[in-house]
Amino acid sequence: MNLDMNKLEPLLGTMVNELGAAANAALVLIGDKLGLFRALAAGGAQTSAQLAQRTGTHERYIREWLSAQAASGFVNYDAREETFELSPEQAAVFADEQSPFNMTGGFYSLAAAFAAEPKLTEAFKTGKGIGWGEHCNCLFCGVEKFFRPGYKANLVAEWLPALDGVVDKLERGAKVADVGCGHGASTLLMASAFPNSEFVGIDFHRPSVEQARQNAKALPNVRFETARAQDYPGTGFDLVTMFDALHDMGDPVGAAAHARKALNPDGTLMLIEPQAGDTLAENLNPVGRVYYAFSAQICVPASLGQDVGAALGAQAGIARIGEVIRQGGFSRFRRATETPFNVVLEARP
Repeated sequence: MNLDMNKLEPLLGTMVNELGAAANAALVLIGDKLGLFRALAAGGAQTSAQLAQRTGTHERYIREWLSAQAASGFVNYDAREETFELSPEQAAVFADEQSPFNMTGGFYSLAAAFAAEPKLTEAFKTGKGIGWGEHCNCLFCGVEKFFRPGYKANLVAEWLPALDGVVDKLERGAKVADVGCGHGASTLLMASAFPNSEFVGIDFHRPSVEQARQNAKALPNVRFETARAQDYPGTGFDLVTMFDALHDMGDPVGAAAHARKALNPDGTLMLIEPQAGDTLAENLNPVGRVYYAFSAQICVPASLGQDVGAALGAQAGIARIGEVIRQGGFSRFRRATETPFNVVLEARP
């Protein structure tokens, strides 16, 4: 076998980088769980001994952890002082839980994906699905932790105002269903911002609904119910929302059709979906890479484990989603706004 070293060497370099990223993923998760990033951000430049003392951890582990993060470019290292610190940008990504750029939540979902690998390997052979509830709890926490910063930064300030007349209705007092709400991050953000409106969060995963209820104790204008997207109770909604959920559903057309029935004649369906082009070629980029990987491990198996099993995938694209929405009975459909990670879609009867 003749190998072109000019092609092989860059590929090997990429693989070394990939192995490093994969190996360090568990350490990022540990750093978030133990508050190592937060303590490093709060304390400025520190030695491994200082960070270990601050966090109540073992110095030898912390020294190796810091070395791995420095090699990854996630923390900065001063060789002369032998100290480590986070830049403001690194802190925004790893340490500040209120930052819209915080990315640590994705690593919790990675843990769930690795835990499910034996099931997924079998599913690749059989074509069977892996239900959302079959994953370990770190998936549900990770999904909320990953998406919440973006929702907090954009939902009330940018996404809802991009919809025709919706904010005015919410301010006066509207009836809203948040379908596929998970732990309720999106529902609670809206309920807090619009106290005159009534919100119901709906999800088919009972443990997530129970967690959402715990999260909502202080809000009188929100409740959570366990139900499917195709047949949840209630009509007369002014707004139905689906946040990063439609592509996971087994029957997205059925979900759209039920939303159409549940809405008022002048109501709005708001869809938040992953940013994607309509073709594979358009999605061969870093964002598409993340979404395709999670889609293959979580989104597609979740859909295949439900009725119909449409398996849209996280990179379905606006054209395909538009077909689903029109099949569900909506006549008007448009892209309202977008971010690097999400697209906001508006459908009207």
